[in-house]
Amino acid sequence: MENQRISQNDNGNRRLYNPYQDLQVPIQNLYQLPTSPEFLFQEEAVAQRRSWGENLTYYTGIGYLSGSVAGASKGLVAGVKASEPGDTVKLRINRILNASGHTGRNFGNRAGVIGLMYAGLESGIVAVRDTDDVVNSVVAGLGTGVLYRAAAGVRSAAVAGAIGGVVVGAAVTAKQVLKRYVPI
Repeated sequence: MENQRISQNDNGNRRLYNPYQDLQVPIQNLYQLPTSPEFLFQEEAVAQRRSWGENLTYYTGIGYLSGSVAGASKGLVAGVKASEPGDTVKLRINRILNASGHTGRNFGNRAGVIGLMYAGLESGIVAVRDTDDVVNSVVAGLGTGVLYRAAAGVRSAAVAGAIGGVVVGAAVTAKQVLKRYVPI
């Protein structure tokens, strides 16, 4: 034991502190940590889905992040195309960064708002119907499209609602196919 302390004391007057060095017990036996999630209330353990707040945060964050990345990519391409032959490197980089930042913010904000509306509608529909199935997701996608384009007119809202319902239906179907046929 003393040899370990001396070997750790190579750098002069200092030695690293190890709180477990005198216990003579492997650390795995010292703490018996659970491997499954712990819940404060039993009702939380029964639920197999996110709460409405977690849902709202998740879909808004995923929407904003993916929209920002897609917008920044589009802005990068637009910034490269907008560069002129006489531009300096500094000016080209500035143009690319400005285009990427501007387009990324726009796309991110739009996708984040769509995620926010979708999460709110889906959580509301689950609360009203008291079931969690594919219909909730498709109706929430349809409602999100309608709400997002409602200011542009009835026809535009109907088309956007149909697109939202079809996109969410395809996403839910793809998720079910992946769960069934792809071992993860």
